[in-house]
Amino acid sequence: MKNKKYDLVVFGATSFVGQILTTYLSDYLSMQGESGEQIQWAIAGRSSSKLNALKNKLGEKAQNLDIMIADVNDTDAIHTLCEQTRVVVSTVGPYALYGEPMIKACVETGTDYCDLTGETQWIKKMIDKYQSQAEHSGARIVHCCGFDSVPSDMGVYFLQQQAQQLWHAPATNVKMRVKVLKGGASGGTVASLINVIQEAAADPALRKALVNPYLLVPQNHTLSARQHYVKSAEFDSDFDAWIAPFVMSAVNERVVHRSNALANNAYGANFSYNEAMLTGQGWNGRVKAYSLVAGLGAFMLAAVTKPVSKLMERHMLPKPGEGPTPEQQRSGRFDLRFIGKSDAGQSLRIKVTGDRDPGYGSTGKMLGQAALSLVLDHHKNGEKTGRNGGFWTPATMFDERYVERLKQHAGIGFEVI
Repeated sequence: MKNKKYDLVVFGATSFVGQILTTYLSDYLSMQGESGEQIQWAIAGRSSSKLNALKNKLGEKAQNLDIMIADVNDTDAIHTLCEQTRVVVSTVGPYALYGEPMIKACVETGTDYCDLTGETQWIKKMIDKYQSQAEHSGARIVHCCGFDSVPSDMGVYFLQQQAQQLWHAPATNVKMRVKVLKGGASGGTVASLINVIQEAAADPALRKALVNPYLLVPQNHTLSARQHYVKSAEFDSDFDAWIAPFVMSAVNERVVHRSNALANNAYGANFSYNEAMLTGQGWNGRVKAYSLVAGLGAFMLAAVTKPVSKLMERHMLPKPGEGPTPEQQRSGRFDLRFIGKSDAGQSLRIKVTGDRDPGYGSTGKMLGQAALSLVLDHHKNGEKTGRNGGFWTPATMFDERYVERLKQHAGIGFEVI
């Protein structure tokens, strides 16, 4: 690892999220100055002209930024890229279609990796296929470092830290409720979501796997607590409000359960967790909850019907490479509320907030700080007690240093209510 030319390579730098991420890293590292955090980094992708255009757009602060040409279908180029860097951060999705070559190369070369996938069926496949090889090579793979699933996973982590300080015991029952979610979707995210829905519709075994809350936990786990999955409109007495399904819960819940398992059931052997959207109180809250359920059902039905989904993608939904404008990203935000209860009946509430569009403005910063944490907190600082090779979650790879990074440099708030 000492002879690597780069500390970090951004793979897929010209994608919609890749440009946000690259701009954020360039701005952040240039603001650090000579006395701050310094790394050697490069941007990579398949188009030399697009990469050069991005570099020129970044201006003088990126004048020393190197460019690497690599396509996911070029095994030799991907392997060469990984041999030259300590960490790869990838935005090349849908990952189920394009992600495996980079995982394979990182695992073979012992290169650390993070991404922003929320495709649990693909994550499961990668864990099953490459976990033992990653353990052997020392490659640390961290999926879900964007809005899927940092606010949920690190939110539960933060809540559990507070619970241990207050009660000297874990919160064995935790709920997350989305209070505010303001932002748009990019073509890449829509494509990933539709791909998952269509895969599940065509494969009964996959449908069964995707509803398993313990899909991502290691095979030797002992977790068996029955989980409550919010799949329709409900009234939640803990929040005194109506709730509706949250489209990202299927990812976040499984990541949080994997975190508990990897942390040796630190949240409890009977830990339960679920997510939903708050829709309000009274009749208006109830109507809004049922309306959200109907809208989500209609979208999934349309996505399953390929002629309709093609029509939506062509005329109604953003194309790959398209997404919220910079102004829309700045005006977006999110506010997530958590309640945790101990076996003894104590309760604790926290909130996790973001100051940008959750899927892009905030995701770019969360992903950027995850990559920097891998480089600086787990390589350059010579950490001797760091995680070994394998597939980790944000909450098990990272720690309080990442929470502080998010608070100080990513506009993410973690607060006890």
